[in-house]
Amino acid sequence: MTIDELQLRAEHLEEQIAAAKAETRIALQPQFSNVLGMIAAGGAKVPRRMRRLDAALVEEAIEARFDNMPV
Repeated sequence: MTIDELQLRAEHLEEQIAAAKAETRIALQPQFSNVLGMIAAGGAKVPRRMRRLDAALVEEAIEARFDNMPV
């Protein structure tokens, strides 16, 4: 995939994440993070809003794991 294709894929995932419920957002995070990693590895700059979204999704996933832990 070219950088342009990866950026379009990231934007599409970003839109899906914005419209999704919590479980779906968390499920899309690894794919979103992978695309962002490929963009960066290709030498392009990842937009700050996408990096922030990825970080927020990681945090949501971590919190979701702890919500299901027995005490």
